[in-house]
Amino acid sequence: MSTVTIELEQELLDLFHDVGRPEDKLKEYLVLELYRRREISSGKAAELLAMERFEFIRFASRGGIAYFDLDQRELKDEIEAVRRIG
Repeated sequence: MSTVTIELEQELLDLFHDVGRPEDKLKEYLVLELYRRREISSGKAAELLAMERFEFIRFASRGGIAYFDLDQRELKDEIEAVRRIG
């Protein structure tokens, strides 16, 4: 494991006064953002946060990050694929 040190203004750090360890919350934010940007999978995100995959999906959903995030073309392709199977 690597360690990264960052400097934060006191005003920003004060926002973490009631969340336990600020470094844990910052790690959650970082992992959630990487997941939201589709840079890591839900499985990898769960692994990084020491959660089960479905626990992470629920966690991300509570933060406003949808598990299914398809544009219209992707949704149409998925519907067509399901119809071919069924």
